[in-house]
Amino acid sequence: MGSGGYKIRNQAKIHFLSFATVGWIDVFTRSCYCDIIVENLNYCIANKNLVVYAWIIMSNHLHLIVSANEGYELSAIIRDFKKHTSITIINAIKTNIHESRKVWLLKLIREAGSNNKRNIINQFWQQDNRPIELSTNDMLDTRLDYLHQNPVKAGLVDKADNWVYSSATDYFGEKGLVKIMIIN
Repeated sequence: MGSGGYKIRNQAKIHFLSFATVGWIDVFTRSCYCDIIVENLNYCIANKNLVVYAWIIMSNHLHLIVSANEGYELSAIIRDFKKHTSITIINAIKTNIHESRKVWLLKLIREAGSNNKRNIINQFWQQDNRPIELSTNDMLDTRLDYLHQNPVKAGLVDKADNWVYSSATDYFGEKGLVKIMIIN
């Protein structure tokens, strides 16, 4: 939930969510940071009652089509996911001996944190999730296509299922990195 009024109003519905790094920093150009997102999505599916229908990690943001199992709050799951991935990725940046951008990345993350009274020191994710409730099949299909075509439109791959950090692989009949529920 963001300071701009974006809220998940109906916790039981399927939502399209977008998370961007502060300053749109290209953190996810390194697979080690993408792997943290994948690991945490799978953790939330197995332990926090998150249902993932589609996902994609781009260089500075990710998109999800998700819901929570009955009786669980999607807002709380996403809050915990963002908090945990933020801490874990910042620590990974700090300890990554191969990270040539370490000083610059940590400086931007610290500056974003100091400019936001909701944080103590660092801020990795922008505050909001821009939730869109997907109340019709057409809305669902449109967002699913948008999500999977993101790397194709960015010129990163020729076919959506060639993007490793995406559920497109699952929708083309192969097993992807995150345990998703296919939308029929």
